[in-house]
This record gives sequence, C-alpha cells and structure tokens, in this order.
Amino acid sequence: MLETGLWYSAPTPGPAWSSTYLRRNGPMTLVCRGVRGATTVPENTREAILEETRRLLALMIRLNGIEAEDVASAIFTTTPDLNAEFPALAARQLGWWDVPLLCGHEMNVPGQLPRVVRILVHWNTAKRQDEIVHVYLGEAASLRPDKAQLPPIDWDELEAWIREQLYAFEHR
Repeated sequence: MLETGLWYSAPTPGPAWSSTYLRRNGPMTLVCRGVRGATTVPENTREAILEETRRLLALMIRLNGIEAEDVASAIFTTTPDLNAEFPALAARQLGWWDVPLLCGHEMNVPGQLPRVVRILVHWNTAKRQDEIVHVYLGEAASLRPDKAQLPPIDWDELEAWIREQLYAFEHR
C-alpha cells in the first residue's frame, strides 16, 4: 500500500525490476525490498511455532504497512530443532492466501541460538531501505541488536488483530 496522498499514473519505462509512477512531488519508484524478522519459540510444538510466527509476522506487517497484494514472496526458516509445524502456515492464517511462501531450515551452526523462526518478506514498496522496520523479538533480538529497538507497540491491539485474522481463516 502506498503512502496517503499519492496518486497513480501509468508506469513509465524503466528497468524490468521496478515501476516508476508519478506523484504530486515527482516520480516514485516501486522496488522489491526485503523485510526481516526473527523470534524465539519456547518449545517445539505446533501451537508455539504458529503463535510466535503469527506475532512476528503481524508486527512486521503492521509496523511497515504491508498489504498482502504487494508481497512478492516470503521465506520462513527455523533452526533444526523446530520441526513440529511449517511456520508459513501462520502467514496463511493471517490472510496471505495468494503469496508464494517457502519454508526451510537454517544451517546447523555450532553454538547457534536455539528455537529461532526467521522471516524474509520480499515486498514491493516505494519506501527507501532506511524506512523499513525489521523486527527481532525475544532472544532473537541478540541476533541484530542494532535492529532490536522497536517503536511503542499496543500488544493488546496487535493480538486482537491476530484473533480477527484467525477467525476469518477458520471461517473461510
């Protein structure tokens, strides 16, 4: 979703990987940006993996203003000690029906942080790289201490939004 106050015109010729649109104060280029996130999961259960992945992805969506139709694809990985469920199911539960999703395991590096879910969203946006909010929760904040500081979050509102999405998923 583009910022408020922008209007669309036909794309102008440019590189195959971007589209340039006109806006009131000049051209705007849509590019594919990576949005990263990671969280830790308390135990290797289906419920724990989905709950923590939903919370992480919902926060990535809300802090960046990501709309599903603007997502090119998303990759979900887990450390090898998490295998009770595919974390990408959490994205489906949040309404990402048409987004291509892929799951995999991280490399098994000795001494790595255990029980970690990582997400990489490929998002078509007009935002600059430095405007993207990457999200690191729980013990995963130690993976990127430079990105661990988040703006104030209304956790009750976020959890209510997640419950609404789950309800829609279950009654689809």
